[in-house]
Amino acid sequence: MYIPDKNLMWVATANEPVYMLPQMANRHGIVAGATGTGKTVSIKVLAEAFSDMGTPVFMADIKGDVSGMCVPGTENKHVTERVESMHIDNFKFQGYPCRFFDVYGEKGIPVRTTVSDMGPDMLSRILGLNDTQAGVLTLIFKIADDNGLLLIDMKDLRAMVQYAGDHAKEFATTYGNISTQTIGTIQRNIIALESSGGDIFFGEPELDIHDWMQVSETGKGYINILDCVKLVQSPLLYSTFLLWMLSDLYEALPEAGDMDKPKMVFFFDEAHLLFDDASKALLQKVEQVARLIRSKGVGIYFITQSPSDIPDTVLSQLGNKIQHALRAYTPKDQKAVKAAAASFRANPDFDSEKTLGELQTGEALVSVLDENGAPTVVQRAFMLPPQSSMDIADANVVQQNITSCPLYTKYAQAVDRESAYEKIQENAKTAEQQEAQQNLDAKQDMDQAEKAKEWEAEQKAQQKELEKQQKELEKEQAALEKKKQAASSKASKAVSRAITNTLSSVGRDLGKSLLRGLLGNRLK
Repeated sequence: MYIPDKNLMWVATANEPVYMLPQMANRHGIVAGATGTGKTVSIKVLAEAFSDMGTPVFMADIKGDVSGMCVPGTENKHVTERVESMHIDNFKFQGYPCRFFDVYGEKGIPVRTTVSDMGPDMLSRILGLNDTQAGVLTLIFKIADDNGLLLIDMKDLRAMVQYAGDHAKEFATTYGNISTQTIGTIQRNIIALESSGGDIFFGEPELDIHDWMQVSETGKGYINILDCVKLVQSPLLYSTFLLWMLSDLYEALPEAGDMDKPKMVFFFDEAHLLFDDASKALLQKVEQVARLIRSKGVGIYFITQSPSDIPDTVLSQLGNKIQHALRAYTPKDQKAVKAAAASFRANPDFDSEKTLGELQTGEALVSVLDENGAPTVVQRAFMLPPQSSMDIADANVVQQNITSCPLYTKYAQAVDRESAYEKIQENAKTAEQQEAQQNLDAKQDMDQAEKAKEWEAEQKAQQKELEKQQKELEKEQAALEKKKQAASSKASKAVSRAITNTLSSVGRDLGKSLLRGLLGNRLK
């Protein structure tokens, strides 16, 4: 509960009220405890206080029991007793401005991001890739970036992986070796991710994290509830989504320094899933974001069963602590209880380790940061009751809330614009057309060459035939000429003989005439 005139968040009551300072709320926190000890009520009380002072909230609803925050609570014996014992004079049941989201788009406004925005590091974690395979995926992202290929949805990623594998030899010199075996492994894991909802989660329009940082018309911060009942069944997808969201928020917000209150507060339920099977490099990044995002005015509250679920490097960043009962049934549990108790600033009035096993439902050990940023002495206190309903909201009420939200119009309909898949398909089609044209041109060239060859052979044959005919003609002409010559020779001989005979006759006659006398008388 937020107390405006004192600018304090009243979260619990021991011998006296336990307040959290808004200016210290972005120093992060933890709400821990065994199942059924009251963690959900505690985070509702915190979320309501943040909303009351105008700070937007994000909540991961793992069990589906947070939706009741949108409707007022109802009078009951336990709440009445708690209100009276704590002397909460201005307590009133009220609903809070909530917005419902769902990665699968079934129980809330769809939440999407793009493959490129997720990046190769976190995507490798979702796909369960080893270091070598993750390195190849990073190369594939680099190739896509260098070639202006947008990776938006899963079909883009599949197409890009296939493209990189098909052109591995071409990329080897510039980017390094890409083995066929690694490509095959990545492809199989992509198919598995698609079957678990990745084909729905990756796409556009992608979430604008600023849409979660809004206040209602009454000045209350919106409580953004992500339905994770189905999502948490894919632990890697769930945890990686939360990490991406935190990283995206960190990159999107400017430095804010010390503020009077947080810009936004995140509640991450089942926090251990964020760190299970996380590589050392990823843990370092989470630690870095947790440490630095405070300066952006963002607070993170991890909800888990035991503080030991969270790495020490991250746990050390959590200044505000609400620790519900822990059960020590095994040596490991006993060690966890002892570590949890030792993390508090001791209170001489009780033994924290012993008390952790005695706490009732709704009771917790609470330590917050004072105005100097130092942890207060731990208090054994009962958490305030929530003002909103502790029950699950009616499905029709939730659906009405979803469809009437302005963000529903913005995100409900998926958009599939041109990206890597379409460009690769287009390039492949263009390449096929070019190859077909080249083949056609080559065939035409071959046909033309064949025709030219046939024409040349035909011309040679015709020339040969002409030459043959010419020779035969010349031969015939020669024969004819020979016949003419023979005929002419025969005629000449006949003429010659005739002439000779004639001449002889003439000669004789001439001879005779020469023997005549001068007066014409023949001489004898």
